[in-house]
Amino acid sequence: MLDRISRNLLRALQADSRLTLQELAERVGLSPTPCWRRIKALEQSGILRRYTVLLDRHQLELGFCALATVSLTRHVADSVERFEAAMQRAAEVVECYRVTGDGDYAIKVLVADARAYDLFLHEKIFKLGVVASMRSNIALREVKYETALPV
Repeated sequence: MLDRISRNLLRALQADSRLTLQELAERVGLSPTPCWRRIKALEQSGILRRYTVLLDRHQLELGFCALATVSLTRHVADSVERFEAAMQRAAEVVECYRVTGDGDYAIKVLVADARAYDLFLHEKIFKLGVVASMRSNIALREVKYETALPV
């Protein structure tokens, strides 16, 4: 279990991972050395996985967001591995989950437009030969998008 200081440290890093060690230490009420030790411990434990930057997808012409449910033809290891490997390789797929319910997988796909989505479907989904059906929902408006976890 994380203590209050570690949680505050994680919140501060999620809000701005470019803060200096001194700024982080001040925000969580520590001196720099103990703050650095906590950060290293969080990295080594795997809680702190990596530092990254968030981009504006609309400015990068990735304004078309599809949330799709995918059902596989068969539930055998080869089909599952083939599909999951393809999703790992597909840059357009920014999230992929094995799910319960109507489908086997839920994926989030970001592309420029409907034409690019159609190309994605034909080149990266239908050619796999393991997809039985796919149901797409197109996002009309992003109501909430957060990357920070509620710690």
